Amino acid sequence: MSIKSKIRTIKDYPKKGIMFRDITTLIKDPVGFRLVIDSLTQRYICGDHDFNIIIGIESRGFIIGGALSYTLGRGFIPIRKRGKLPAEVESQEYELEYGTDRIEIHKDALKKGDRVLLIDDLLATGGTALAAAALIEKLGAVV
Repeated sequence: MSIKSKIRTIKDYPKKGIMFRDITTLIKDPVGFRLVIDSLTQRYICGDHDFNIIIGIESRGFIIGGALSYTLGRGFIPIRKRGKLPAEVESQEYELEYGTDRIEIHKDALKKGDRVLLIDDLLATGGTALAAAALIEKLGAVV
């Protein structure tokens, strides 16, 4: 089975000219979802990767990152959209095609020197991932 065949493509979403890759069709398929998690697990078990914590970017990064945290025996930390975390936060603004947004992490989520595997569901412009990396580095951790 091809993982790619389980991902739905939606033309012109969220705006004209964008080809949105919808992973909900992948994660609802138990065989497809298991294949993704098993493949990523093997990649990080067998490779030369040195991280002690996994961070997932809201919201689909929680699904993949949480499952991967479980299979790899690492803790999981969420990066959320503005206003979603209950304790004191560190935040990072980033550019969108139509303005700006902000992501947040609890200030006490990481300790200096933590080594982070950062998970999101896709990479379009890279803006969210770069903002998340900057946020993680503000707290003294390494991506």
